[in-house]
Amino acid sequence: MMLDEFADGIWLANGTEVVAAMGFHYPTRMVVVRLTDGALWVWSPVALSQDIRAAVDAIGPVGYLVAPNHLHHVFLADWAEAYPQAELWAAPGLAEKRGDLAFAGTLGNDPAPPWSDVIEQVVIPGNRITTEVVFYHIPSRTVLFCDLLQQLPVGWFKGWRAIVARLDGMIGLEPSVPKKFRVAFSDKDAARAAVRRILGWSPKAVVVAHGAPVTTDGTAVLERAFAWLRPRK
Repeated sequence: MMLDEFADGIWLANGTEVVAAMGFHYPTRMVVVRLTDGALWVWSPVALSQDIRAAVDAIGPVGYLVAPNHLHHVFLADWAEAYPQAELWAAPGLAEKRGDLAFAGTLGNDPAPPWSDVIEQVVIPGNRITTEVVFYHIPSRTVLFCDLLQQLPVGWFKGWRAIVARLDGMIGLEPSVPKKFRVAFSDKDAARAAVRRILGWSPKAVVVAHGAPVTTDGTAVLERAFAWLRPRK
């Protein structure tokens, strides 16, 4: 099945691999949430195949297409064409990058009214690579991270890329913040405040775009993942 029900009202779908800079290839994952009115909220849309489209159409009408950072936009145009009634929502910086797309708005710290009763969100600012918006599905206590948390399996990369990935922290036993993102934070105080808000949600599960989902002890996993961000005593 193209859509796997992760919890009541939330589904995951794995997409095709994407190739980034220097030949690094990554698995992709999107999340679909059914809102109170029945509309579907699609997070980080993956490549739109006929099978994925049929699976999505089977559970409801697509109402919102959400890009959680300015790097996850490659497949938005295809989804916007397939679902012209859907609103596109951009992470900070994406609207300027994709002037060809008509966005309904830019994501901030307050969820838009259509999904505010089901989903919380917070911007993690101050990163020179990308500004990511983290979401929290309230009913299932599931937090959604795009690129700031990654966990690729051992053996995913080969040769020198495997060495770089291990040193960067992309490979591990549980999701962690790759070192390139850690050093790219220019405003750690702002990032700490955002992470405190995320931990305040007390998430049970953690879903990442690049790695296996965490189904239990999500808050503890996040505390370990962001331990490096704690102020030094």
